[in-house]
Amino acid sequence: MALSIGIVGLPNVGKSTLFTALTKKGGLAANYPFATIDPNVGIVDVPDARLQKLADIVHPGRIVPATVEFVDIAGLVKGAAAEGAGLGNQFLANIRECDAICEVVRYFKDPDVMREVNHTGDFVDPASDAETIMTELILADIQTLEKQLPKLEKEAKRDKTLVPKLEIAKRLVDWLNEGNRAAVLDMTEEERATAKGLFLLTMKPMLYVANVDEDELTSEFEPIDGVTPIPICAKVEAELSELEPDEAAEYLADLGLEHSGLETLAQAAYKLLGLQSFFTAGEMEVKAWTVRQGATAPQAAGVIHTDFERGFIKAETIAYDDYVELGGEQGAKAAGRLRMEGKDYVMHDGDVVHFRFNV
Repeated sequence: MALSIGIVGLPNVGKSTLFTALTKKGGLAANYPFATIDPNVGIVDVPDARLQKLADIVHPGRIVPATVEFVDIAGLVKGAAAEGAGLGNQFLANIRECDAICEVVRYFKDPDVMREVNHTGDFVDPASDAETIMTELILADIQTLEKQLPKLEKEAKRDKTLVPKLEIAKRLVDWLNEGNRAAVLDMTEEERATAKGLFLLTMKPMLYVANVDEDELTSEFEPIDGVTPIPICAKVEAELSELEPDEAAEYLADLGLEHSGLETLAQAAYKLLGLQSFFTAGEMEVKAWTVRQGATAPQAAGVIHTDFERGFIKAETIAYDDYVELGGEQGAKAAGRLRMEGKDYVMHDGDVVHFRFNV
């Protein structure tokens, strides 16, 4: 499963600069609203040092990391959803199917960056900026539901199975109109599953990136809406993207960091969405696969190919630490660390697996 993250923010937060750096993808990076009409989409590898350690043991033909897709839409402005300013609401439609939303918030100080009308001098107000974006997301969701409700009401009269969807949609409209995110409405599991089918932006998990000056990369910031912002410096990420791996590692060490902004963001997204990685390792390739926490062995097999899940027999499984410590499959097998797991086995992060199946 490919992870998809929509990137939002005000025009003056360095959002597009950060996107360009993270994805190593050229494109228009501007600090004014509606600089681009179409979203910028970049697919990048998820950094995972475990892949190289596995490759050092099996010497595969290639290493295949998991990937994450970033969808960067134009900077939003106050009133984009409510008043149709620019094409704000149209941009938001481009991230309705993303797994999560990442808001880039300005913490850096730069007198050359264009400010919103409520910014004076070198005033930086992350909480206010975040509130502006959340208001736009809420207003966009209200519009989405108001368009869906008339059709839902007609269809629910003919098809009673749609009544729960209609009822939760009505509750959500009232809730959103009170200024609340859809995700925090008290819902049963069934109602929450139904609500996901409405593709509301404020139902999605949220991450916050604090775009900071270089000297604030190790700082901790107050939570926004209960979520601690991840400090990333767009300028540093841009420099890292131009360096070779060894040089990048040395540069990070000089900054007092262990991981790049991309790695930190990917790890935070995995945690937020309840995802984990498992590996396959052989002569052809060492590959990372993404699966939800709590997934069973057959479900993990299905991530590789539906036939693997349909014809699942067993999963030859070795914990990552055992695989590395014992020098691979043969060493793990000799030490009794290779396990034959069945259909009820729940996958663990880092499992190195070979699936047996028959179709």
